[in-house]
Amino acid sequence: MDVGFYHLTRTPLEQALPALLGRTLDAGERAVVRCPDAAAVMALDAALWACRDPVWLPHGTAKSGHAARQPIWLTEGEDVPNEARFLFRVDGAGSDEFAPFTRIFDLFDGGNPQSVQRARERWVAMKSSGHNLVYWKQEERGWKKAG
Repeated sequence: MDVGFYHLTRTPLEQALPALLGRTLDAGERAVVRCPDAAAVMALDAALWACRDPVWLPHGTAKSGHAARQPIWLTEGEDVPNEARFLFRVDGAGSDEFAPFTRIFDLFDGGNPQSVQRARERWVAMKSSGHNLVYWKQEERGWKKAG
C-alpha cells in the first residue's frame, strides 16, 4: 500500500486539503477523511464548502447524510460508506486498519511538535509493516517529494 506523509509547514489543513481532494476526484477516486473529533469534522466541512480552488468539492458527513453517494466522506470514525479507496488521515486519526484503502494520505501539522513526533512514530510503524512510504513537504506552491 502507498502511504504519503504530508508535512504541513506553510498553510493549515483547511487550505492544503482541498487541492489534494480535488486531484483525488479528478482521478476518478473517492475519499474518506478521518478527523480526530466531531469539532474537526465540522470545521473541515465548513472549510470545504467555502474553498474556491477547486471550485466545488462535493462531500458529506453523518450530519448531512446520503453517505453512499458522497465522493468525499468526512468522519471521526472508522466508517467507509462511500466505497472510497483513498484515506486522508488528519494527524493520524483513526486506527491503523487500512482495508479497503489502496492509498493513504497522512497529513500532520508541522507547527505542532507533538503532531510531528506522532507522525514520526507512525512512519516507523508503517515502514516496519512493509508499506511504500513517501514524505512530502509543503513548498511555496504545492508539495515537494523529500524522502
